[in-house]
Amino acid sequence: MNQKTTLGLYVHIPFCKSKCLYCDFCSFPHPKEETVERYVKALEKDLRLWAERARGMTVDTVYFGGGTPTLLSEETLCHLLSVLAEQYDLDPNAEITLECNPRTGSRSFFSSLRRGGFNRVSVGLQSTQDEELRALGRQHSFADFCRTYEELRAADFSNVSIDLMSGIPHQTLQSYLQTIDRVTALAPEHISAYGLIVEEGTPFSTLEKRGSLILPDEEAARSMYFEGIDRLASAGYAQYEISNFARAGYESRHNMKYWNCEPYLGFGPAAYSDFLGERFGNSRDLLAYNDGESIREECEAPSAIERQNEYVMLRMRLCEGLRAEAFKERFGEDLEERYGHKLSAYVAGGFVQKNEDGYAFTKEGMYVSNAILSDVLDF
Repeated sequence: MNQKTTLGLYVHIPFCKSKCLYCDFCSFPHPKEETVERYVKALEKDLRLWAERARGMTVDTVYFGGGTPTLLSEETLCHLLSVLAEQYDLDPNAEITLECNPRTGSRSFFSSLRRGGFNRVSVGLQSTQDEELRALGRQHSFADFCRTYEELRAADFSNVSIDLMSGIPHQTLQSYLQTIDRVTALAPEHISAYGLIVEEGTPFSTLEKRGSLILPDEEAARSMYFEGIDRLASAGYAQYEISNFARAGYESRHNMKYWNCEPYLGFGPAAYSDFLGERFGNSRDLLAYNDGESIREECEAPSAIERQNEYVMLRMRLCEGLRAEAFKERFGEDLEERYGHKLSAYVAGGFVQKNEDGYAFTKEGMYVSNAILSDVLDF
């Protein structure tokens, strides 16, 4: 195997203090201590099991996501990272990210994590408006977030990402832009700004079916997206993906692996992998995982056409878009011949721009990207 092949690792920590009203992620609120201990042991076993298959690959990004990873102790988190570093060829300059919610952790906690090797933190803020946070079922206030942010900086974390959300109940364009202004004033390195999606099976879905969920209308949501992009740009945060913005050099290296269709391994319930030509995923069965059982429920070796479609779909999420030369090198086919006839219609409509070496969405195209891609791709 090529010694220069890189690999991303995703480690799922599926525990939370409580379940937010919009959340459909694989997470389990109020876990028992015994459940957490068994999970950590199962996770450690899983990390060791896959290490042999990853020989010859250099791990250059690691992402501990959740759930709320910072519900685990600093000793446990650092232990898992040390197991990973012991078993895999970990690049000394690897990006190692930990998701965090406000009100979890302290300065000493974060200092221990920083010494243990974590060098990037992604904080789930969502809004600086306390009424909007309550509407989402979040368990923190803006003041709580500010304390957590100060503690992270004091602990020497110099790469911090903050998650924001638009389309929240009670949210207005003015309150959303105020949230952006308050956050950019803190000068984080990275900002993710997502639009709320009401997922089936969540409390928000139930409220929506009852007619009790009052969300900003389409015009307001559209204004939040476009004016939010402009406000972030004016504060020095360049959009590099549909929902992600960064100061120069601070784009999420781990997420770029997904968008560039590079190999990654996921560990834990509901974690997915793309590894050695196969895509596979785990079920959400926490008990089976803790018992040491295999929970893999999906596994496929995608066809060449499926790989092409996946590549186009994910690369078009990036502002850089598709590059003909890279497409040719990867698939041995001409981008123009393969997809140009469908993309050209959207060029004429102002949703896609054609440049010297490929295609990319315009801002208008980014906003309706799912509809365009469902038409362009051969699903």
